[in-house]
Order: sequence, then C-alpha cells, then structure tokens
Amino acid sequence: MMGRSRQNLGRVLGRRAVLGGMVSAVAGTALANAPVRSLRPVARSGPIDPATHIAPEVMLLDAALSGTVAFMLADAETGEVLEANAEQIAQPPASVAKAVTALYALDQLGAEHRFETQVIATGGFADGVCLGDLVLVGSGDPTLDTDAMESVARDLKAVGLREVRGEFQIYEDALPYVATIDAQQPDYLGYSPSVSGLNLNFNRVHFEWRRAGADYSVTMDARSEKHRPDVAMARMRVERRETPVYAYSDGGHFDQWSVARSALGNAGARWLPVRKPGLYAADVLRTFARAQGIALGTASVTRARPEGAVLARFLSGTMTEQMRGMLKFSTNLTAEAAGLAASQRTGAIDGLSASASLMNRWCKAELGIDATFVDHSGLGDQSRISAEQMVAALVRVGPNGNLRPILKDIDMTDEDRKRIGDHPVQVAAKTGTLNFVSALAGYIRAVDGRMLAFAFFAADVERRAAISRSDREDPSGARSYNRRAKRLQQRLLQRWGALYTVDV
Repeated sequence: MMGRSRQNLGRVLGRRAVLGGMVSAVAGTALANAPVRSLRPVARSGPIDPATHIAPEVMLLDAALSGTVAFMLADAETGEVLEANAEQIAQPPASVAKAVTALYALDQLGAEHRFETQVIATGGFADGVCLGDLVLVGSGDPTLDTDAMESVARDLKAVGLREVRGEFQIYEDALPYVATIDAQQPDYLGYSPSVSGLNLNFNRVHFEWRRAGADYSVTMDARSEKHRPDVAMARMRVERRETPVYAYSDGGHFDQWSVARSALGNAGARWLPVRKPGLYAADVLRTFARAQGIALGTASVTRARPEGAVLARFLSGTMTEQMRGMLKFSTNLTAEAAGLAASQRTGAIDGLSASASLMNRWCKAELGIDATFVDHSGLGDQSRISAEQMVAALVRVGPNGNLRPILKDIDMTDEDRKRIGDHPVQVAAKTGTLNFVSALAGYIRAVDGRMLAFAFFAADVERRAAISRSDREDPSGARSYNRRAKRLQQRLLQRWGALYTVDV
C-alpha cells in the first residue's frame, strides 16, 4: 500500500555496505566511516559553496553540540547508505514525529477523509422550533475555527431556526478527552492544549491586556481574521504577585486564569491553552447565534451521541490538506486529533498513550521500523526513533509516495542564516525543535536530480531533563544549542545535495 513491499524493505536495510576506513570519536559519538559511494566532482551551477567539500566529522567538531548527533543519508530509491553517524541511537524526534503521524492518518483515514461538525435537533424540528435539544456535535476536526462557527450560525438562521425548546448541548466524545498534550509543559503554553472531539482555534484563547489608569483592562476572545467574539468560559484575574506569571485553576464550567501584575507592561497579548474545548466552541457558537436572532442557553455536556435532524454542518478540508498544513505549521493539536482519529478506526482508545501504542504497531507492520512514540506530535520527549529507522521509513514510502508532496520546502541558508535564492539543492522535510533537541528529516533533490532520503537528530537529553518545569519555555542555553544544530543541518544538506550525484 505504501509504495514498497515489506520484502523490499528488508533488501533496503540489507543493502547497507560494511563501511570501511577511518573511525573517529566526535562529541562523544562514533563517526560513521567513509561513504560507500565515491564522491564525484560536479559542475558548479548556481550558488554551490566550496565548503560543501568539508568532511562531516569536521562539521561535527565545529558545531560543538553536546549529547548525541545522529544522521543518515541514503539513496531514496535503493536505500543504499551514503553517510551516517550514530544512526542506530534512538533519539527524541520532536516534531519530525508528525511526518510519521501524517502517514498513519492518511493510511487509516484516507486522503479524502473530512471531519464533519454538525448541529443536530433532537425531538423534532418544525416551524422554526427545535422541539428537543440542540446539540453541537464534533467529530474531532482539529482545524475548526471561529469563522466556521459564524458560518454554522448563519446556516441555522437559513434553515429557519427561531427557538430551542430543550437544552443547548455539546457532544465531544468522538475522540477521548486529553487535558494537555504533554503534562511536563507549563500550564500556560499554547502549544500544549487539550484535545477532544470538539476543538476550536487549535484550542487556544487570546488574552490581551492594556493599562487603564492604575489598573488593567483584559479581554479573553476567540479571534480570527474576521471576528473577535469574547468568551465567558475563559476568565482572567490580574493579581499582585511576582510568581508564577500565569496560574490556572479549574472553574468547573470555565477556565480560570490569573496573571502576575508585575509581569505586565503597558499592553500585550498572548495565546493561552483551552482546557474545556467543547464549552469553548459552544460559547462562540452561542455568540454568533445570538447575532442571528437565535437564543441559546448555557451549554451542557451530553455523553450520548445524539440522533435527530441535522440543521447545519461544517466540513473540514481533506486529510491530505490537513496534513500538509500540519507539516508546514507544525500544529500539535492537528497531529494529536488526526492520530487519535486514526487509532479510533481500530477500536476504542482511552488517550494519547494508547493511541501512540497503536501507531507504534502500525509503524512496525507497515514501515518495518520499531520506533517508540508516546504521542502523535512529538511534544513528549520520551518518544524515540533512530536516524536509521527514520530513513528506512522514508525509503519505504519513496520520494514519489504520498509524503514528499506535503512536506515543507526547506530554504538553503548561508552562514548568517540568510536565504540563498535559486539554490540548486531542493529539500522537502519536517523540522523538529524542543529545548536541546533539533531534528530534520525528509528528501533531498541533488543538483543533478538524484533523490536522497535523510534524517538528522541532535539531542542532549540529560541537559533537557535537568530543566525545571517552570523554565521550559526558554531555558538558558537552549536557543544557542538549537541555532548551532540548525547551522550544522544546513551544512550537511548542502554537502549532500552537491556531492552525492549519480555516478558516471
């Protein structure tokens, strides 16, 4: 189903030649030996830097990265290994995990799969009156946004809805509820929100503050490019304290936040995670329905999937479109919702760990790799995959498979991190970044068109483990580490794309 048979994958891994030549110790890891293919000088067309001839062991020494730096480069068609270092050491993949999740979701759900959000009238609908309850029903759409909720409200008006005799309810159990993607992250970080069958705006709420005399005015809204509806289910208090900057508590039917007054300047804004995503979506729909002359009460939660007349519906983009967006913008919520939905196809699951375990089994059966993922986004730093395993998966899928067209194009940059225009080396890959973890994996089109597959994982897991939970947003030394890792990635990519051409 995925381009290459399992039998062929065995040949791919088996083709690796015994690498002879020197073995060096670099940054505490064993360097792979000389490339199995001969290096052939190529004609210089475009901005090919002569520095691409620098040996990888020299690049590694220059990068001075602590921990382990692992990489592998192979022919994307044959699996022939060209260069490698510490390639069998399993490393945290960070958001490179999303490339595997994309393959998993596309396989289990299908490229044309769309999530459908519905508004259902139970108990009958006649003469503009919902005789029973009106239920907002989610199917797990990770890309549902405020503009979609406004569209749903207009559709309710268009079908003639005037009155709801029963309750306004939400159904969000199409996916298991996850309070936060990674419990090791600080509560206030927007990239670790909750996940459920009803998600809105990637489950983030916009907090904005302005100094008003001796006090502050604050707003919590579900803004989009077109709308800025205030929400009641997320509330903020400004408190006189030094730390913590943000604190969260469960208010029952709302998210209660507080912020340290000492941390606020004259004005500012940031996105905070939503912990009650179903109520968040209902809050926004109620606001837009009111604008259409439809009064909805405070939403309650139903655990039973409702039956009745569908008064309005909203369809997401296709799974291919969703996965392309996820890989481009690295949205954790999209990865987790898509992964959970894919796992639901095999039966009921109770959370991210169980869902990730199913994806691990799928990886072994379909990609022939024995990786360990603890979630679908790569945010959890206990996930592990080696460069060898990642490259094996990329070769298995192949450069003409369904992954490469949806990967992000990676610009070639110079030593000052400025983009090099019209660079003859083309890279489509997924990036991954955590504190003291930097990853990149995908495909390279070399200067002569040869297709290569590669994976790069740099991680200092001990240094990362020493970071306190409260300091995980921006710990000392992390930016420098990741900046040097990205510079090394660029040097390797440009070397590989310039030197590994088809032999005469």
